[in-house]
Amino acid sequence: MMGKLREQMLGDLQLSGAKPRTQKTYLREVENLAKYFNRSPEELGEAELKEYLLYLINKRHLSEGTFRFYVAGLKFLYRTTLKREWPVEKIKHPRSKRKLPMVLDLSEVESLFAVTKNLKHKAILMITYSSGLRVNETARLTLADIDSKRMTVRVSNGKGGKDRYSILSQTTLECLRQYWIKYRPAEWLFEGQKKGSHISMSSIQQLFQKARKHAGITKPVSVHTLRHSFATHLIEVGTSLHHVQLLLGHRSPTTTTVYLHVSRLNLSQVTSPLDKKTKQPS
Repeated sequence: MMGKLREQMLGDLQLSGAKPRTQKTYLREVENLAKYFNRSPEELGEAELKEYLLYLINKRHLSEGTFRFYVAGLKFLYRTTLKREWPVEKIKHPRSKRKLPMVLDLSEVESLFAVTKNLKHKAILMITYSSGLRVNETARLTLADIDSKRMTVRVSNGKGGKDRYSILSQTTLECLRQYWIKYRPAEWLFEGQKKGSHISMSSIQQLFQKARKHAGITKPVSVHTLRHSFATHLIEVGTSLHHVQLLLGHRSPTTTTVYLHVSRLNLSQVTSPLDKKTKQPS
């Protein structure tokens, strides 16, 4: 049912530059659509697609993010592979609720480093925060990505398949030098348990949660919070939104503006009415 169509869609995904994870998810969801109706997607129309999407919402109870991702996969099939716009042109999905990210205070970030005695773990947390990296970007750093002369960190194949440069903190560089002397990594900056592999994302997440508990931080945070905190702290010290956007690798400045809402840069200039001293009438 999906043999020839699957191969055609896989080829289109590869030509579009989609990452392997995206290819796998899109193909799986199209196969699920075919199984649901026991028919080829080529035979389905707008009514069937709406029925299936309602099934995803009401029966499978997908999160908003996962649901939008699956919708994108189905739209790719019809628009790109089957070249049939009409089955999906009217299909809408709920707008994502824009939640403000949780952010750690600088003192809380420093407490994470202070309680982390393992030098490798400390180096991982430190570069994740000080360069504003995603967890998968930290995991895949190589020795060649660290440029101590230019004080930059090269992020290869980041989100959207794009490369970028971020800043290298002097404090982090000193920690990395101590780490290198002790561990002597060969290729990957942070090696995994298997020879020739890099550390896993789950391992980084686990070591972060361990440090969070030891530091007594009760906020519902994850290792990705370090990236949010990096961006917010930069804005609070007056870094331009454009520079923060470049360091984070955001495609649109709109994505970066969320950090304006959580920074204290502008809020510190506002006084609560309760704290304002009103002049007493003479």
